[in-house]
Amino acid sequence: MRTKVHFESHGMTLAGMLETPESNIRCYALFAHCFTCGKDIAAASRIARALTSKGIAVLRFDFTGLGNSDGDFANTNFSSNMQDLLAAADFLRKDYQAPELLIGHSLGGAAVLGVAKGVPEAKAVVTIGAPHQAEHVSHNFSASIDAIEENGEAEVSLGSRKFIIKKQFLDDIAHQQRDISNMKKALLVMHSPLDSTVALSEAEKIYREARHPKSFVSLDDADHLLTQRHDAEYAAEIISSWVTRYLPAEEVYTQTVEKGHVLVEEKNHVFSQHVSSNSHYWLADEPLSAGGNNVGPDPYEHLLAGLGACTAMTLRMYAKHKNLPLDHVSVGLSHRRDYIEDCSDCEDQGEAIEVIERKVTITGDLSDEQRASILRIADRCPVHRTLHKGVKVKTGLM
Repeated sequence: MRTKVHFESHGMTLAGMLETPESNIRCYALFAHCFTCGKDIAAASRIARALTSKGIAVLRFDFTGLGNSDGDFANTNFSSNMQDLLAAADFLRKDYQAPELLIGHSLGGAAVLGVAKGVPEAKAVVTIGAPHQAEHVSHNFSASIDAIEENGEAEVSLGSRKFIIKKQFLDDIAHQQRDISNMKKALLVMHSPLDSTVALSEAEKIYREARHPKSFVSLDDADHLLTQRHDAEYAAEIISSWVTRYLPAEEVYTQTVEKGHVLVEEKNHVFSQHVSSNSHYWLADEPLSAGGNNVGPDPYEHLLAGLGACTAMTLRMYAKHKNLPLDHVSVGLSHRRDYIEDCSDCEDQGEAIEVIERKVTITGDLSDEQRASILRIADRCPVHRTLHKGVKVKTGLM
């Protein structure tokens, strides 16, 4: 699930994208993109998507002056990028959960190495095609450095775009100091030997300076920006497997439930719920907009799913019993509350009634008469009959 988010950093509003798994969230990761790139660069988007499939939620955002974030890029520098990262970590800490994984691509890799000690909850750091020092980025506009030093600034072409680089940026990257050896985080260095933007020797410097636990993975024939989908997905696969060693063990929840019974129990004392039957386990929750974590269907989605599943099963049983050529059944359902001023089913005019709209799609070499009979049978499914008759719920303490 993708959620647009915004947070403040040194007086500017930054735009981010938070991607969360459909199921349980193993941990949160903070992703820092490459120099002058944005949060939506293909590598960042693909890595985030692949990590969410492994249960890792990922926040990627536009640094100040880039993409949809406020500010003027010309007035930013490497130090302000690190401040943005710390602000992003603080946003996750306050509104969701502090990041336990920091990932940086290219100059973003140098940035996460620089802020790692400032994010105490982070247990692991990953660099992808990162330089050992931030000053390395100046080779991207080396032809303009004399002009920048002489005039205080210059317009440079980076990729297909033009940016103003000021002398304060050069001064800032020239005086960056950090101690990778004292980071006290697990480190994974990923780099391609064919990277023509940041040489493999930069990865070697990072690896040598870092203390164990540390790992190195070659990205083989990948380019610097991981423009090939399979390279980004491979990087995400390695990251998700590697980081599990440094995360707390996944929660294992088991309950013994009698057949025909269902047990619902709080998971996080907010909205997330464990749901168990005698042979199945799943999660229930509310969406993020309602204050939940969206790790499972909400209660009404469970209700609709029960009716839809029962409808499809009943139609299949009927078609099988009657030897009807029914190829496929799908049932779409929605729930709403209607205020009806004039209806024969309402005791009091203007009262609210609950409406479940059910749309049945059937395919097969069926006659109009057979289709009509199948549709009539939909109203005979046990869950439909239970809902239609009304249910008396008896509540007591166990």
